Amino acid sequence: MKAIWNDAVIAQSDNTVVLEGNHYFPEGSLNRDHVTFSNHHTMCSWKGQASYYSLLVNGEMNTDAAWYYPDPKPEADNIRGHVAFWKGVRIEP
Repeated sequence: MKAIWNDAVIAQSDNTVVLEGNHYFPEGSLNRDHVTFSNHHTMCSWKGQASYYSLLVNGEMNTDAAWYYPDPKPEADNIRGHVAFWKGVRIEP
C-alpha cells in the first residue's frame, strides 16, 4: 500500500493494519523528507490520545494530515508504532 499526497509517496508498506477503514502504516515506512512536526492532539474514547504530523511536499503544507497513537489503550495496541492519513492523502495498492 502507498500513501500519496501532492504526487509524493509519504509511506509505503506491504504490512498495514486496517482499523475503522483506515490503513495504518508502520512508522518506519514513512518518508521522513515529507513529514514534519505538529502539536495537535485529539482523544478517542477507545484508542487513547492521538498525536499528529503535518506533511510538507513541494513547498505545500498539509497540516495535521497524519495521526498516530504513541501510547494506545490495550484494545488498540495493534496500531502502536503505526501512522494513518487523511486530508486528501490517497491510499493506493
